[in-house]
Amino acid sequence: MSTLVFGHKSPDTDSTGSPIVWAWYMNEVKGEAAKPALLGEPNTEAAFMLQHWGLEKPEIIGDVAEDAPVVIVDTNNPAELPASINSADIKAIIDHHKLVGGLETKGPIDITVRPLACTATIMYDLMGDDAAKMPEAIKGAALTCILSDTLEFRSPTTTEHDKAVAEKLAADLGLDITEFAAKMFAAKSDVSAFSDAELIRMDSKEYEVDGTKFRVSVLETTAPEIPLGRKDSLMETFKTVATEDGVDQVLLFVVDILKEEATLLVPNDLVKTVAEKSFGASVSGDTVVLPGVMSRKKQIIPNLKV
Repeated sequence: MSTLVFGHKSPDTDSTGSPIVWAWYMNEVKGEAAKPALLGEPNTEAAFMLQHWGLEKPEIIGDVAEDAPVVIVDTNNPAELPASINSADIKAIIDHHKLVGGLETKGPIDITVRPLACTATIMYDLMGDDAAKMPEAIKGAALTCILSDTLEFRSPTTTEHDKAVAEKLAADLGLDITEFAAKMFAAKSDVSAFSDAELIRMDSKEYEVDGTKFRVSVLETTAPEIPLGRKDSLMETFKTVATEDGVDQVLLFVVDILKEEATLLVPNDLVKTVAEKSFGASVSGDTVVLPGVMSRKKQIIPNLKV
């Protein structure tokens, strides 16, 4: 039986590319049958990565069978994984997020969690000398993941090691990082085809603060005027999404990649309080600009207060 390799729900570029990279390594280097999978439709940047490097879109799965062998990448949070994850046979976890707890395994497993910006960087390290065997498309996927998660090295999560690995991969591929990243971010910024609810859920995680459940959504873009031009309908849709997803409030941060700032939509007094207590912001309207805020993992989630 092939081992399924997958990341989190609402798959971004890292949760789309890293399963492909690791399944290649398991199949071609370790000689272990493996298959990448997705827990939803990839976002526009991830779709660009698949198209650009000629990679097949992994199968989208809704759940996992009992005792099915799986490798989990880019998350260790049960809330972001299939409902039956604890009945599967988890073989390994490769991640760069804080430990959440709640996963249960059939026996001892390999766990690698490192303070790097991207899962693909960790995979590159784990492969050692075998990383040189990656074909162009797999190297391209790894590079795209790193540039996405680091926002082309602008994100505060970026380490010198992430940057060095990305530069090595780009050199191997004969790519100009700035030109390629601009194409990636243009694809990420093209959200015209998505409904308000799809935009809110596209890159989001659930997080609880002192008993208040939030869906914390981030839209990273080089064209912030596009989603901000829809702010009224987006904020109206917050209520629907919150009710359907069983949370108390949606927080939507529109991250301007080039200006290196986030705009938080402020539909009510609860979010106004969150903005003031969490970021020391002064809120006078239905949006507030947060200079320097770019990372949900490092700057948004750790600071949330109600």
